Amino acid sequence: MLRIKGMTCTSCSSTVESALEKVQGVKKAVVALATEEAEIRYDPKQVNYKQLIDAVDDTGFEALLISTGEDRNKVHLKLERTLSDREIRVIQQSLQALPGVEDTEVDVQLENITVSYNPDLTGPRTFIDVIGETYPGRCKATLFQPGGLGGPDRSEEIKQYYKSFLWSLAFTVPVFLLAMVFMYTPGIKRGLELRLVNMLMLGALLRWILSTPVQFIIGWRFYTGAYKALRRGSANMDVLIALGTNVAYFYSVYTVLRAATDNSFKGTDFFETSAMLISFILLGKYLEVLAKGKTSEAIAKLMDLAPDTATLLTLDSHGNVVSERTISSQLIQRNDIIKILPGEKVSADGLVVWGQSHVNESMITGEARPVAKRIGEEVIGGTVNENGVLHIRATHVGSESALSQIVRLVEAAQMAKAPVQKFADKISKFFVPLVIVISFTTWLAWFVAGKIGSYPKSWIPSSMDEFELALQFGISVMVIACPCALGLATPTAVMVGTGVGATQGVLIKGGKALESAHKVDCIIFDKTGTLTIGKPIVINTKFMKNMVLHDFYEIVAAAEANSEHPLAKAVVEYAKSLRGESSEASRLQEASRLPEAQDFVSITGHGVKARVHNKNVLVGNVKLMLDSGITISEDAFDILKEVEGMARTGILVSINGELVGIISISDPVKPEARDVVSILKSMKIKSIMVTGDNWGTANAIAKEVGIETVMAETLPEGKAVKVKELQESGMTVAMVGDGINDSPALVAADVGMAIGAGTDIAIEAADIVLMRSNLEDVITAIDLSRSTFRRIRLNYLWALGYNVMGIPIAAGLLFPFIRFRLPPWIAGAAMAASSVSVVCCSLLLRYYKRPRKLDLLQMQTVRIQ
Repeated sequence: MLRIKGMTCTSCSSTVESALEKVQGVKKAVVALATEEAEIRYDPKQVNYKQLIDAVDDTGFEALLISTGEDRNKVHLKLERTLSDREIRVIQQSLQALPGVEDTEVDVQLENITVSYNPDLTGPRTFIDVIGETYPGRCKATLFQPGGLGGPDRSEEIKQYYKSFLWSLAFTVPVFLLAMVFMYTPGIKRGLELRLVNMLMLGALLRWILSTPVQFIIGWRFYTGAYKALRRGSANMDVLIALGTNVAYFYSVYTVLRAATDNSFKGTDFFETSAMLISFILLGKYLEVLAKGKTSEAIAKLMDLAPDTATLLTLDSHGNVVSERTISSQLIQRNDIIKILPGEKVSADGLVVWGQSHVNESMITGEARPVAKRIGEEVIGGTVNENGVLHIRATHVGSESALSQIVRLVEAAQMAKAPVQKFADKISKFFVPLVIVISFTTWLAWFVAGKIGSYPKSWIPSSMDEFELALQFGISVMVIACPCALGLATPTAVMVGTGVGATQGVLIKGGKALESAHKVDCIIFDKTGTLTIGKPIVINTKFMKNMVLHDFYEIVAAAEANSEHPLAKAVVEYAKSLRGESSEASRLQEASRLPEAQDFVSITGHGVKARVHNKNVLVGNVKLMLDSGITISEDAFDILKEVEGMARTGILVSINGELVGIISISDPVKPEARDVVSILKSMKIKSIMVTGDNWGTANAIAKEVGIETVMAETLPEGKAVKVKELQESGMTVAMVGDGINDSPALVAADVGMAIGAGTDIAIEAADIVLMRSNLEDVITAIDLSRSTFRRIRLNYLWALGYNVMGIPIAAGLLFPFIRFRLPPWIAGAAMAASSVSVVCCSLLLRYYKRPRKLDLLQMQTVRIQ
């Protein structure tokens, strides 16, 4: 990741992107104008990050390294005093001797040490302690982030533009008064018309003196920007500004010099035009940068959730607290024991090892209701402990924490370009050259028309001639055109939209997902864990022959212990309850107490088979039994029919080739499921349920939630096939799932939505992650994407409409009819306002509210004990 400074429009970002992609070894480069960042995928064997920085520098922009992609288990330490080479070698050797340290690099000039390490064995706190202990009182080290990690800090840029605008204003206001006010004020006018040399008047000289610092000192940034653009063979906004202001300024210089050398010359200067143009453009840039800073507020708010400090506990061999100390939360290492007091933020992801409390997780998941936490349960860093003291063991720290991963997801989403952005990229390639041609043509047409008498002399203002009138029209065309507004239309809306989604518990992975989601007209739901709560429980058991319940479940649980399927977990949990085990006992511990299962085989979509106590055990559905040659009696089919009619799942158990029992398992439907399906129907979105479960259970669940189209007994690849069939029929399909078996369909769908409580594989495969595991967020995701794209369309309508209408008006289209002429300084103000208005239009998305229908739902909680 690189930070790119100096980009002003899509022409700039396209140039940098193109330059990076030409570097040998670069596989893909994406440059985002709104975030001012470049994400590059490259082969480190062929190219290094320094060559990539050089490639950006060659285009005329400044590049700063954010990360190399290899920094996950690296830490950068800053030494607080200058050390000798010998002292640095001693520190380096001390660090390399630590267990878990893989490599150290020293930058003597910057006084930095970079340490690569295994986070399971050591961490940054240990490194800082070792450096301090090596030279006690003489040397300290602190964490240091190279390249400004953590998002662009626009405060310095905002200050620069603000200062430039104020200085520009200090010179421009007097120029404006001299040209527009004092020249019409009796008394002052006579003094300003005092002739100094020939026809050179005092007023013109003062305007020249005051406008020169604005043109060449305050406006120097536009010269450098234009030079860099022209040097790389392209044209950007700076080229238009430099051309427009230079034409006005140097023509004015010509009139002043001509007046000083000719006692009969009468001409009008436009010094106020160039000075006011630069002032208004700087004001527009200041407001634009200010507004752009607000588009990334969501990331800043997420990063602010992490507490600054944490209370580290030291325990003895018996687990008793020996001491505690306050440390920076950045120095927490894996397996540290952290104390969390009531009202404090949880400082790291971890497991509760002592105490119980309720934790408010709304800032991460969007779930308003506090969640009870007991020993063995997970907590998320950045959430708030409500009413009890907790001791937690840190499991994920630094870049591995849930908060860091969410921030990375949002940052990646804001980097990814929406397909609609290609429209602006194409226009930007020829926009500026076309504007220059139109500007020159406008000047030439009005000048020639004036010379040949195509319009009356009365049209020309008394202070001008044909040339000067034509020049004003030409300059107005050049400075009113604005490619920046087009370039900002999509990325600013996507930035705000993805940020808003993150605060609502909906993580959208980029512009493409947003664009596809707003077109969705069909949603496929998985059943278990998606439409249902995902915590199935055993309701009852029916034997086909005499058996002891405890012995039966010991055999079945042993076979199911190695399966990750939710139904298998339900069987093992039920076996634990029969043994009287505590609910906190882990499944792995339980598996170690169960008989050993040999020759275990998981048959996807059907069940499992294994050998337990030298008995061949089959646990699964009807198809597994029939394929294995197991006879199913009429009584068994009747029991299955009865079970499935109650929206439960019947699992058949065979031992040594004989059907011995049927387990009835229920997974309650989520309370919001029926209302969500109903709302989707009102949004003209078709709902389909696809499940690997049997037809009876699937139809009963579908009927309960209001879904009419059902596919049951479907294998994972069958779900993906169904997605493709719907796509071929012309539908835009979203898939909502939570398990590994949903991954093929999540990838195949136009939009994959993963339930946040689902597996990592499903979340990785999805385009949108629903953090709260609440089906309401499916509607929120689609509605937010529609709102975002309405905003993008509005931005494009404004940006295109502004240019399509503004350029002809600036060219004098209305002048022959109503004598309306747009002075260049007003045209410049309009150009500056257009970019600001597009960014502000996108910022209105910050006030997005989810559909009122969702707020009106009476939500109920189903708790499974």
